[in-house]
Amino acid sequence: RRDPFAMIAFAGYNMSDYFAHWLAMGQRIEAAGGKVPKIFTVNWFRKDADGNFVWPGFSDNMRVMAWMLERVEGRGQGNEHAFGTTPNYSDINWNGVDFTEAQYQSVTHMDNDAWAAEMKLHAELFDQLKHNLPAELPATKAKIEARLAG
Repeated sequence: RRDPFAMIAFAGYNMSDYFAHWLAMGQRIEAAGGKVPKIFTVNWFRKDADGNFVWPGFSDNMRVMAWMLERVEGRGQGNEHAFGTTPNYSDINWNGVDFTEAQYQSVTHMDNDAWAAEMKLHAELFDQLKHNLPAELPATKAKIEARLAG
């Protein structure tokens, strides 16, 4: 089920209006000369073929968070993909942990075909939210789909 933050059942008003509010808030912040927050996505919970978590552990999240701060400061590098930028293995400080480049690739790998199928499922959510759905959402979805196809 596609449900942002599992909130739809608990929202006191239309989720499309909720999204529109936050998109407008970002525009107002930028119009006032402010900086909108950067958004990063992580998945600490990828598992290997045996069902074991690949990421070394909670305390190692700071390794990626340090790279995020570098990105915010305009210094962090990485590889572009359909959803943004992923750090290279060499961009992360691995001192004190035995985490191979192959393990890292297993948690950062993008399966474009699987994501293309996933994006089709998002159409169901957008259909559910069609009343007042901000145009930015289907436009962003279309851009991601185009990047996945390209």
